Amino acid sequence: MGRGNHSTVTEFILVGFSDVPELRYLLFPLFLCIFTISLCAHMFLIILYRFSTNLHTPMYFFLANFSFLEICYILTITPKMLVNILSDDKTITLCGCALQMFFFLILASTECYMLAAMAYDRYYAICQPLLYNVIMSRNTRFKLILGSWIIGLTVAAIQTPLTFYLPFCGPNKINHFYCDIPPILALACTDTQLNEIATFIIVLCLIVGAFLLTMVSYMQIIRTIVKHHSTAGMKKSFSTCTSHLIVVAIFYVSGSVMYLRPKLSYGTDVDKFLSLMYAIIAPLLNPFIYSLRNIDVKYAVTKMICNMKITE
Repeated sequence: MGRGNHSTVTEFILVGFSDVPELRYLLFPLFLCIFTISLCAHMFLIILYRFSTNLHTPMYFFLANFSFLEICYILTITPKMLVNILSDDKTITLCGCALQMFFFLILASTECYMLAAMAYDRYYAICQPLLYNVIMSRNTRFKLILGSWIIGLTVAAIQTPLTFYLPFCGPNKINHFYCDIPPILALACTDTQLNEIATFIIVLCLIVGAFLLTMVSYMQIIRTIVKHHSTAGMKKSFSTCTSHLIVVAIFYVSGSVMYLRPKLSYGTDVDKFLSLMYAIIAPLLNPFIYSLRNIDVKYAVTKMICNMKITE
């Protein structure tokens, strides 16, 4: 499947939401607002975790790293999407498209296993509290985060060359708002069955593997909560677990529908909506679901505000 002399496409056109041009002046401020709030919320949480001593625990170490991941996610997709909404020139070079896909795959794959690592952390915090600080040492936490990024990098290093090694000889319109695997494969002027099978297998192993690790942890957590905790303890523990599970559900449901199909067909408005869910909406909701409704975070915010007033 080499390029040979058939690959004449040097740039792509990201169609995005140009099929509804009358909405561009509504979509731009909406997505700009989401982008700004998401970016500020995650940056604020990282600063809060860094300077609030009561948040220097394994759980908030993972949440700080998760916020950093989400910031990278936002910056990889949203700025180009915002430019394309208002601009008549919606082109992206072949190299630029490959880079965007590469970083997107790193971040999406890393998120799968970072969510699993966070579930693993909650398992020991609730099910093995006496061993928690010993097992979730700084070295262990670092290895879990590093391992998640290594998996993400490996997936991207395999999938991106597999996709862009294909010949593209036109058309060059990507029916999406960023460079994703399915719409790119739809533009290749050769049989993409092997690529579709490879993508399906990689994503299946990635999603199912991380999902099973996450679900096993939470099943053990729920069993422990029901068996040993008081009513007040159950309420607090379930509140934390529910927050985590909401994030997991949004990410895995939308991602599974997008990629785990018998055949990678693409181009419907439903596909764009699903992509919006995990690429745009989820990063907006995550800081509020995970952190800002948390009692410890509320206390840290209150303390920071009080310290600022005293300083003034």
